[in-house]
Amino acid sequence: MARLSTFLLVIYLLCFLPLCLCHKSSGGKLSPYYYAHSCPQAGEIVRSVVAKAVARETRMAASLIRLHFHDCFVKGCDGSLLLDSSGRIASEKNSNPNRKSARGFDVVDQIKAQLEKECPGTVSCADALTLAARDSSVLTGGPSWMVPLGRRDSRSASLSGSNNNIPAPNNTFQTILKKFKRQGLDVTDLVALSGSHTIGFSRCTSFRQRLYNQSGNGRPDMTLEQSFAANLRQRCPRSGGDQNLSVLDKVSPAKFDNSYFKNLVENMGLLSSDQVLFSSNDKSRELVKKYAEDQGEFFKQFAESMIKMGNISPLTGSSGEIRKNCRKINS
Repeated sequence: MARLSTFLLVIYLLCFLPLCLCHKSSGGKLSPYYYAHSCPQAGEIVRSVVAKAVARETRMAASLIRLHFHDCFVKGCDGSLLLDSSGRIASEKNSNPNRKSARGFDVVDQIKAQLEKECPGTVSCADALTLAARDSSVLTGGPSWMVPLGRRDSRSASLSGSNNNIPAPNNTFQTILKKFKRQGLDVTDLVALSGSHTIGFSRCTSFRQRLYNQSGNGRPDMTLEQSFAANLRQRCPRSGGDQNLSVLDKVSPAKFDNSYFKNLVENMGLLSSDQVLFSSNDKSRELVKKYAEDQGEFFKQFAESMIKMGNISPLTGSSGEIRKNCRKINS
């Protein structure tokens, strides 16, 4: 009997131990309960800082969601966007999609400072930004979801990745979808995540082409509703005023709802990358109609797609680091 027990123990170790070692070496999976013991206050700390920032400026909610999106589409959700330029790093903040438009870094700094005070060296900048994006949705009336946690921070950035991977306002539908598919996201994720444009603003430089020279022939985008286009021209002249802002959702720009999709059905999407969801593809058009009619369906899919996006190539286990300061790697 003793020999049998010893034999079974050896078999168990031979079969199970390699699995344990392999799992550990490849990193762990993300979990909503990752900080349950190491920093149980993490969620509340992030929520409190974001709530104060959004109370000061509602636009900040859109800015934080956008930061998370622009981070995840470059090297995965690893906080690389938060790094400043240094001798070793060319910051993603200087890319075409981020320069003069990415904002909210100071809010992330405040979050990280509070986290370091309560739980030093524990919560990554990548996780802090992911939580901030979820809280930004909730604070403006949008859906909530359980955020899988356990990401670690990148020790590098990719300026070229930021320039090439993030969809541009004037990209065609197929180009945008290709960039989403490159990240493991599909057309449903594309339409649902674009719905975050129900809050926030965009700069004149991002939609001027639609107003004056959409196809390089000196003519405006004819899919844009004419009275809406006329109003936009008052805010966005043919030259100058690049930084002038217009709301992404003309109905309820400070409320996270499904008005964005209703605008698309009426050909009143601000960006070309918004309107092509309705004008350029049958499947995306049906999804736009669906979310325009049913806010609950939009909220449900938005939450699912945000979780899916947040799971793009996270660093876990011994990969990366937990930065003390989100703007620079640990020395």
